[in-house]
Amino acid sequence: MSSSSSLTFFKEALKPCSTFSTTSSSCTKSLLTQDSNSPPLSRKPPKSSLFQQLQRFQDPLFLPPQPKQDEDEKEEENRREPMSRHFQFDPKGPFEPLLLSSPGVIPIVQVPAAINCRLLEHQRGGVKFLYGLYKDNHGGILGDDMGLGKTIQTIAFLAAVVGNDAEHNAFEGLKMDHVGKQGPVLIVCPSSVITNWENEFSKWANFSVAIYHGPTRDLILEKLKSHGIEILITSFDTFRIQGETLAEVEWEIVVVDEAHRLKNEKSKLYEACLRIKTRKRFGLTGTIMQNKIMELFNLFDWVAPGSLGTREHFRDFYDEPLKHGQRSSAPERFVEIADQRKKHLITVLHGYLLRRTKEETIGHMMMGKEDNVVFCAMSELQKRVYKRTLQLPEIQCLINKDLPCSCGSPLKQVECCSKIVPNGIIWSYIHRDNPDGCPSCPFCLVLPCLVKLQQVSNHLELIKPNPRDDIEKQRKDAEFASAVFSTDIDLVGGSTQSESFMGLSDVEHCGKMRALERLMVSWASHGDKILLFSYSVR
Repeated sequence: MSSSSSLTFFKEALKPCSTFSTTSSSCTKSLLTQDSNSPPLSRKPPKSSLFQQLQRFQDPLFLPPQPKQDEDEKEEENRREPMSRHFQFDPKGPFEPLLLSSPGVIPIVQVPAAINCRLLEHQRGGVKFLYGLYKDNHGGILGDDMGLGKTIQTIAFLAAVVGNDAEHNAFEGLKMDHVGKQGPVLIVCPSSVITNWENEFSKWANFSVAIYHGPTRDLILEKLKSHGIEILITSFDTFRIQGETLAEVEWEIVVVDEAHRLKNEKSKLYEACLRIKTRKRFGLTGTIMQNKIMELFNLFDWVAPGSLGTREHFRDFYDEPLKHGQRSSAPERFVEIADQRKKHLITVLHGYLLRRTKEETIGHMMMGKEDNVVFCAMSELQKRVYKRTLQLPEIQCLINKDLPCSCGSPLKQVECCSKIVPNGIIWSYIHRDNPDGCPSCPFCLVLPCLVKLQQVSNHLELIKPNPRDDIEKQRKDAEFASAVFSTDIDLVGGSTQSESFMGLSDVEHCGKMRALERLMVSWASHGDKILLFSYSVR
C-alpha cells in the first residue's frame, strides 16, 4: 500500500481536537461554547470585490472619466469595502488575569491582565493547554491552523511562567520567583519569521529578548551565560550548526516553530534538537503529519520522549496494522484491528496535542472565503521570447507531428523523418547518452518543452542557467537562453542569472510581477494582510 493512502486514512481519523483539559491526560472540557445569540458558524462568501481592487490600483490620471455614482451605488460600495478585513470582532476581553494554576494553589500562576484582555477565547484555551503540559513536566504540540495565533498563545504562556513584569510577579503579595527561573527560553524558528517573533514579544510582553543569528552570536552567548537574556531566538540553520554550543545551556523551555521540520529522524536538525536537555519541549505547527505515519512518531518522540513507546513498538502496533487495514483487499479482521489501533493512537495523541481549525474557533467571525483567478498578460519582451521558443525544432516537431511527412511517405511526421530532433537543444541534452533517441521519441519532449514555455511565461530569469546545476546543464541552459533571447539578450541582462533580488523583482519585463506589484500596493494601502505563495523557490 502506498504511504499516501495510509496518510489519507489516518488524517481523516485524526480530527481536530476541540476539547482539552488543563492536564495532559484527557480531553474533557469543551474549548468553544457558542452562545445562543452568536452568529451561526455557516456563512456565505462575500460578493466579489476583485473588480474594485483591480480598478483602484490603476493610475487615475490614465483612466477615462468615470460616470457619477448614484446614492445606491455608493451605499453598495461602502458596504463591500469592509470585506477586505478577515474578521470583525472586539479584541478587548475582561481586564483581569487569566488564572492557570488551580484555585487555592500556591504559587499563583496567571497570564497578566494586560495580555489576557487581548486574547480570544480559543487562545486562552491554548494557553491553558500549554500550562497543563508544563505543569506535568513534559512537552506537546499546539497544532492550530495557521492564523489562529500560535505565536501569541506561546508568548502569553511564557508571560505566565517566566514573565517579569510587576503585575505578573506580585499578586496578593506572593512572589513568583521560583516559577520557571531555572533557565532561559529558546525559540527555534525559520529565519524568515525571526523578526516577527521579536516584534510580537515587544508588543505582548516585557522580556529581555536576543537574536542568536549572524555575526554577533558570540556576544549574545556571553550575555546569555551571564543571565542577561530571558528569551533567545534562533533559526533552524543556525541551531543545526551551533547545536552543540546551545545544548550546553540549561534551558527551561524550548519552543520549535514549524515543528513539522522535525519529521526526519536522520536530519542534522533533529539530531541537534535531541541534545536539548530540558523535558519541556513545545512544538507549533498546523501540519501535524505530511507523508508518513512514522513522521508522527518522530515529532512526538521529541516533544514527549517515550509518549508513543519505542520506534519498533510504534511501527508494529500502529503503523503496520493501519497500512494492512487500508488495503482494498484487506480481510474484515484486519480492518477492525486497524480501526481499534487508530482510535487508540488518537486517544494517546490527545494527551500531547491540541488541534483546532479556523472553522471551529473563529469561523463565525470570518467573512468567508473568496477565490479569484487573475490572468496576467505577458510583457512585450516575454511575448517575443515565447514566439521564438515556439519556433524551436523540438516544439515544431510536436506541433506538426500529425502532418504528412515531407519526404513523400504516406506516414505522419512523427512516424517517419521527424521522430528524433538531433539538431534540437532540449532533445540533444535529454538524449546525450543515446544519440539514436529513445522508444518514446518524440513524446519524451512534451514535458520538458512545456516546462520551458511555463518558465518564459512566469519570469525570463527562470530560463537562464542555474549556478547550482551541474556544468553540462548550465551549458545547455545558456545555449537555450541565447537562442530564445536572440537580439533581446541585452534587455534581460545577458544569459547569466541575476543575483539582485530587486533585479529579479523588476516588473518591466514580467507581466505577472507587474500585476502582483499593483495588487500588493493596493492591498497594503488598505491595511490588508498579504500571504504570498510561489510555485517554485526560484
